[in-house]
Amino acid sequence: MRSIHLSREDHPHWKDLALIAAATLATAALGGLASVDAASFYASLAKPAWAPPAGVFGPVWTLLYAAMGVAAWLVVRAQGRSEARPAMQLFGAQLVVNAAWSWLFFRVHSGLLAFIDVLALLALVALTAQAFWRRRRVAGWLMAPYLAWVLFASALTFEVWRLNPGPL
Repeated sequence: MRSIHLSREDHPHWKDLALIAAATLATAALGGLASVDAASFYASLAKPAWAPPAGVFGPVWTLLYAAMGVAAWLVVRAQGRSEARPAMQLFGAQLVVNAAWSWLFFRVHSGLLAFIDVLALLALVALTAQAFWRRRRVAGWLMAPYLAWVLFASALTFEVWRLNPGPL
């Protein structure tokens, strides 16, 4: 009987998938913890006419987290853990900065710190998308909606901060 041997290219990297999923879900959960009272706080703020209703954020973030997790896994699958390490370090850094935004905006109520954070997030997402693109083009494309959303979130964070100098 012939044994089946998976080459590096064929290895599904299930442990890596579990780690990426756990890190992505932890980021979402940490942001969620900071956002427990987000709906009432967000409703109390002056917002530009182009601001989406509060109910849009949850579904959008769910899709974005799923896409970025798949993108990260595709990069690890394409290159293996050690070769993908620089891209995955960027991925991890942007997850940390992503989670921090909710705490800065919804708990600390600092528009300035949230704006600085979202600009750092924008830079990290752009660098991550670029690193993913170089390793697996589809992974770069999967990061594109996230990059667009964070660009939008940067403008929205600034404008909400500008319109609410007291609460933020």
